[in-house]
Amino acid sequence: MKYLGIVEALETDVRSGRVARGERLPPQRVIAEALDVDLTTVTRAFNEARRRGLVEAQAGRGTFISEKLDGSGPTEPTWPRIDLSMNIPPQPAGMDLRKMIPQGIAGILGNPRGQASLHYQESNGAEPDRHAAAGWLAPRIEGLSADRIVVTAGAQSALFAVCELLLDRGDVIAAGAMTYPGLKAVAMHKGLVLEPLAMDEHGIVPDAFERACREKAPKALYLIPTIDNPTTATLPENRRRALALLAQKHDVAIIEDDPYAPLRPERITTIAELARDATWHIATLSKCATPALRVAYVVAPSAGKAIRLGALLRATILMAPPLMSALATRWITDGTMAEVAKAISLENGMRQKLAASILGKVAVSADPNGHHLWVRLPEHWRATDFAEHADRIGVSIVPSAAFAVTPHPIEAVRISIGVAPDLGALEDGLSQLANLILQPSLGTKAVV
Repeated sequence: MKYLGIVEALETDVRSGRVARGERLPPQRVIAEALDVDLTTVTRAFNEARRRGLVEAQAGRGTFISEKLDGSGPTEPTWPRIDLSMNIPPQPAGMDLRKMIPQGIAGILGNPRGQASLHYQESNGAEPDRHAAAGWLAPRIEGLSADRIVVTAGAQSALFAVCELLLDRGDVIAAGAMTYPGLKAVAMHKGLVLEPLAMDEHGIVPDAFERACREKAPKALYLIPTIDNPTTATLPENRRRALALLAQKHDVAIIEDDPYAPLRPERITTIAELARDATWHIATLSKCATPALRVAYVVAPSAGKAIRLGALLRATILMAPPLMSALATRWITDGTMAEVAKAISLENGMRQKLAASILGKVAVSADPNGHHLWVRLPEHWRATDFAEHADRIGVSIVPSAAFAVTPHPIEAVRISIGVAPDLGALEDGLSQLANLILQPSLGTKAVV
């Protein structure tokens, strides 16, 4: 992982004497820009460097190379760290994925046809996996055929491949003013221009998209229609229809990134149904099952475009992991995937109720079935300062700058409630944040 590479490079430089003890590190944003990585990667690197005892944070001054290094290697912190930064689903009660995954793999390999899962596959996915994906997505996309589906190694590789297929350097892609950091990383790598769209409590505002179409001529629109990351907003059907019509009117491709839809009990019409010929629908299993599968399905506008995407994937990742794809197919076919998604949704519900009871006086946006919160901070807090102070007391969260398309984002933080191992750890982390949020901005200049 990139963040570990940053930590290991820093540790090598420190222990070789190339970086002096007590030396002040540049701000995280400066490091992110210098290394051409997103801010969340650098934040994770700083957290891990603190865990290893390489650096120390000093209130109001910044982060410094530790003066206490003795050359003996990593040291453990004196307090347990609570990670509320990674947006992954919780381990649902009554389901042990550590047992279910190896049991499922053993079942695949015990079948005479299971050996095929150890071989190279077609770049658009093996036929049984594409048919299983069609069955998984059928409740959300009517009339879907397997020849429009491409199996990919997770949503990020799918997003990069779709952008590589549709967009050239300098093209404009419209997205919410707060958006998924993975899109920002793709845009930076490809030299795309991100056009921020105004958002409210219901998500992207259609009038803002229409104005962007007239003034900026975007080639694509990116959105997370259900339980948006980070704002948690779900686009109501009338907005989905409005955005779909505008995209078709102005010949704009739509990238519908929809990882959280399986967690909601009610069905909302997907944009892939409303604007089939314009929409690339991405459905990962990372948020409704586990990131360990590394499997996502892309629904292309047509079978021909699915073949084009598969050819591009052949030149980049070659194929999705065949054994994990086969496991996903097994779970879809025997109903396990639906059971896991339902269990995760129920676990999220319990965690959301706990969060609401602890953060009752705080401005929080949340979905009862989702596993993250979007917290608007009081006027005396800047989001980056709050996240740094939270980190110093042992709680990792993500500030709004990591998601911002605009230069001056709102002061907010994303808190992920799924990564905590249990309700006790979650309660501890949220209680610390609730206490911190009501304090004056420690070591920083208050906003007046």
